[in-house]
Amino acid sequence: MRYRLTFVVGLAVGYVLGTRAGRERYEQLKKSARRVSQNPAVRNTAESAAQQGRQFADKAYHVVSDKVGDRMPDSVTQRVRSLRERGGNGRADDWGTSDT
Repeated sequence: MRYRLTFVVGLAVGYVLGTRAGRERYEQLKKSARRVSQNPAVRNTAESAAQQGRQFADKAYHVVSDKVGDRMPDSVTQRVRSLRERGGNGRADDWGTSDT
């Protein structure tokens, strides 16, 4: 009960502070966030991080598949294989990013 009360009080305080800031402040924050996200340095860093993540995931996939081997059911093996084949190079994924 104590945690629920704390949550409700926090929600109320956040609402009051948010309404006091108003629409103008919201628009300022939105504009700042858009400016940061469109910064070439930020975009390059994000793309580099995504590329490294894909490389690490690929390495992890091979390590796990080597260790698991034939112990996985055929349905799981076929599903993983179809997902890997579907994600061809240069194609956009479900989040709108590419493999390049």
